[in-house]
Order: sequence, then structure tokens, then C-alpha cells
Amino acid sequence: MNKKLTLNVNENLIDFAHHYSKISRQSISSLFEKYLMRLMQDVNLKDISSAARDLYGILDKETLPDKKDMRKVFYEKSTN
Repeated sequence: MNKKLTLNVNENLIDFAHHYSKISRQSISSLFEKYLMRLMQDVNLKDISSAARDLYGILDKETLPDKKDMRKVFYEKSTN
């Protein structure tokens, strides 16, 4: 459920928000919501170990290899 939020913000930031909203074709509310969601995600990442944090997002750009292909590579390595 969406609720209304009123903010007091520096006039330059308001001008920038209107400008960026226009060029990105997103409402200021949408931009602000996405920003807060990203902050929330970053805060949640701080709760996990540094090793897990380093791995976060590592596979976003790549698709996982097929299980059969992985088995084939493993089998080839183990028999050589």
C-alpha cells in the first residue's frame, strides 16, 4: 500500500529531481522509492559475512552452466 510522504529538500535538489525525472521518464516518487530500496539492500548486505558479500552478484552477468556440461568437464579433468 502506498502512502504519501512530504519532504523538505534543498531547492537545487528539487530542480535536479524534476530535471532527472523528465529525462529518465520516471516520477520523482519512483526514483526516490528505487533509491530507498537500494539503500535497504545495501544495509541488508552489511549483515552478511565479508566473504559472502564479495560473492554477491557475481553471477548476475553470466548464466549458470548446464549441469551436464559441468559433469563432463569434471569427468574430463578427473580422468586426465
